[in-house]
Amino acid sequence: MTKSLKELILAAEFAAIIAVLSQFTFPLGLIPLTGQTFAIGLTATFLGKRTGTVSVLIYLLLGLIGLPVFSGMSGGIGVLFGPTGGYLVGFILQSWLIGFIMEKVGSRYPLTISANLVGSAAALCCGMLWLMISSSLSLHTAFLSGFLPFIIPEAIKSIAAASVGLFLKKRLSRLQLFSMDK
Repeated sequence: MTKSLKELILAAEFAAIIAVLSQFTFPLGLIPLTGQTFAIGLTATFLGKRTGTVSVLIYLLLGLIGLPVFSGMSGGIGVLFGPTGGYLVGFILQSWLIGFIMEKVGSRYPLTISANLVGSAAALCCGMLWLMISSSLSLHTAFLSGFLPFIIPEAIKSIAAASVGLFLKKRLSRLQLFSMDK
């Protein structure tokens, strides 16, 4: 099996994982707290910049064509133009940033957590800015409703995604079940 085929299979598998974890939703005002950002962090930590970002793009494309993969079993192009659309677009940046930082600094635990924190902050910024534009909110109001309430949950999810992602990478490489080199 070629390296690129393995990468595509892994990207598709992780897109499915993102879709499943997206259904773990807790209402928190206009923007819900979901398992999506944990899944994005896990995907980028495990797969890296290129394959992780492809996985996120597959997930988003599945949702945009109407499959109910977004939080609350939603899907369709309309979700992209709703108040949560900026977060969805931000997932691309989140995945890419996590993988990029990990490529530069390696897969050490504290640095992987830092990469996940930076990626989550980037997704929150994208989401907050889109929330401001799509809902005609002031920057202050968008920050208070679309960024601030998510700082602690995102920090927890970033630590968890880094921990689980590194654990899986180490465990699977020891069992020789996961290797992007073959």
